[in-house]
Amino acid sequence: MATQSYWVETLGCPKNEVDSAKLIGQLEADGYAPASSSADADVVVVNTCAFIDAARQESIDTVIALGETKRDGARLVVTGCMAERYGSELSDALPEVDQVAGFGVAVTLGRTSAIPSFDLLNLPRPKSPRPWAYVKVAEGCDRNCGFCAIPSFRGKQRSRTPASILEEVEALEAREIVLVAQDLASYGNDIDDRRAIIPLVAEVAKRTDRVRLLYLYPSDLTDGLIDVIGATGVPYYDLSLQHASAPLLKRMRRWGNGDKFLTRINDIRARYPDATIRSNFIVGYPGETEADHDTLLSFMRDAQFDWVGLFAYSREEGTHADTQDGHIDAGLIKERLAEASELQDTITFTRRAALVGTSMQVLVDEQGVGRSHREAPEIDGVVRVPDALPVGTFQTVTVDAVAGVDLEAS
Repeated sequence: MATQSYWVETLGCPKNEVDSAKLIGQLEADGYAPASSSADADVVVVNTCAFIDAARQESIDTVIALGETKRDGARLVVTGCMAERYGSELSDALPEVDQVAGFGVAVTLGRTSAIPSFDLLNLPRPKSPRPWAYVKVAEGCDRNCGFCAIPSFRGKQRSRTPASILEEVEALEAREIVLVAQDLASYGNDIDDRRAIIPLVAEVAKRTDRVRLLYLYPSDLTDGLIDVIGATGVPYYDLSLQHASAPLLKRMRRWGNGDKFLTRINDIRARYPDATIRSNFIVGYPGETEADHDTLLSFMRDAQFDWVGLFAYSREEGTHADTQDGHIDAGLIKERLAEASELQDTITFTRRAALVGTSMQVLVDEQGVGRSHREAPEIDGVVRVPDALPVGTFQTVTVDAVAGVDLEAS
């Protein structure tokens, strides 16, 4: 019988990319080969995102589009967060889908009866096709943030063993490893090993040239964690802050306030002057007043973040925020988002322009594109480098100009 082929379409965050990589590893282990396009595949898998309304709509649009182009006899399987969250409801709404399957559910693909139920978190992966790779260290989240539905369908935090993580890091053979989880700094808490993230980072750093951490909850950013990150040579701190107004953060069921955050940020920069700091903020959360919004803008000016992701509040069924009063008019949210975006665009450009004339080490990700320690893959800007620099190597370049969020170097 001819070898059957697959196509995996991945939407959403880096954690989904890890899930897809492991699913691909399982498919290839079962004898499937990659197709040249979705239209040529025997099975098309869509790994969906359900974090906010826009992500759900993108997932649905993608499923419909792939359903229209799949060849006769091919199977269309929907997995990922939307499958976990909506299950049979999604199947009823999308008749072009052959199966909706949350991770860990047996998926019928055609030639064989099924991929057996599996623990996706601990599945092996093939070698990374890029010079860098995401590695997920835990699944789920124990927090109860007012705006987030993830714990309702991803479950409580479940940390992997350090040995399994290090084995995966070695197998990937990547020059840079990016550690991810829903709540990365809490890695190990569920197995009574608090602060386990610190020795884990140190061990990963022994096995790769760069290690980077994404999604750090601010209350868990200890001195030890700050220093182990700085010691890796990649002083990149991705702080999940969400707002700066103390009253609004309390409504969000989040820890902290702008003053506490700023103290920590200044402490990081005092220890590691070359540190890059990223954060994310939600604009228009229920009950956000003009004073709250002004507090956020003032905090952004003081903090001078290198990178910021700004999101309009999205009403999520089943969350605490959905039941709160004070929902903000969509037009006002749009105005506030534009104001915050304009401010951060100026800050980011100014900080990037300050690098012109300096030298830096970059990892060449692809022809003509590199990244220094300041740029996380896929979410930040890049460094444009000469095409002749070999992919997968580290090179020292000089920054000649800034182009938007990107740097041009020679």
